[in-house]
Amino acid sequence: MHRLIAFGEALVDMLSSRLGDTREGPETFTPYAGGAPANVAVACARLGLPSQFLGMLGEDYFGDFLASELAAHGVDVSGVRRTREARTALAFVSRDAEGERTFDFYRPPAADLLYRLDHLPAGVFGEPALLHLCSNSLTEPAIAETTLAMAGMARRAGCLVSVDANLRHNLWEGGGADISLVTQLLDGADLLKLSTEELAYLRTDHPEEDWLAERLAAGVKAIVITDGPGEARLRQLETETRVAPPRVQAVDTTAGGDAFIGGLLTRLVERYHDDWHRDAALLEDALTFACRCGAHAVTRPGAYAALPTRDDLGH
Repeated sequence: MHRLIAFGEALVDMLSSRLGDTREGPETFTPYAGGAPANVAVACARLGLPSQFLGMLGEDYFGDFLASELAAHGVDVSGVRRTREARTALAFVSRDAEGERTFDFYRPPAADLLYRLDHLPAGVFGEPALLHLCSNSLTEPAIAETTLAMAGMARRAGCLVSVDANLRHNLWEGGGADISLVTQLLDGADLLKLSTEELAYLRTDHPEEDWLAERLAAGVKAIVITDGPGEARLRQLETETRVAPPRVQAVDTTAGGDAFIGGLLTRLVERYHDDWHRDAALLEDALTFACRCGAHAVTRPGAYAALPTRDDLGH
């Protein structure tokens, strides 16, 4: 277990120059490379973990921009495919006074939704690795089938599967994520990451403890629950670990969650062994490192550029 493979969307975040409700002066948008799985690949690469991104980009200016940015940050892009059938996705990002953001997506149609199993590089799961996925590659039937099949392939090949719920409801037809489909992806993972808001949405009227127990009974080994600047929790069948992140002044929360999961996965891969999920010291250390990474990222604007390196973290 020595590398990360991230699959899903890479897109361009068009970050607004306005902060909060101000309407003074012209509004401009600055392009930043983004997309949750791509962010995680970059987060891990910047921390020194070999990382590969799998996905589809349009044969357009923004596709060129994303491919160049991924490679510049040390991500293996040999598994990236290009298409003329759709354009690279855009997300226009607005921020409130605390740096919390809202997204207006130009997707679908988008190139990332056209990735299929026959686009996978030969032997990609030939050696054990960590496969990271998000729910945004479930929003249409064909890409959902690809995502779920890829998770199954990785598990059968001995890979560790990580899933970040990362719900973006406005990407789904009807304006809400398909709870059944998302839960199907979650239950095929070894490690889950979700926010308190995502947990509340997915469990509907189920008590939180019962819902978490159902995921763990399905085979999930650890569930990480984040709460913005609040404590991060790591839940298992009989234990819970809590870590408070460093207190910082948030500028832009766009990359915070992806920096967090990138730090968590990097630490787990660095110290991985077959009983990783029973190693309380490893899990607490990984959660602490993840909190430091997430806290650092929200102090900078954008996605890739905000993700910390070892030097940024002091080691």
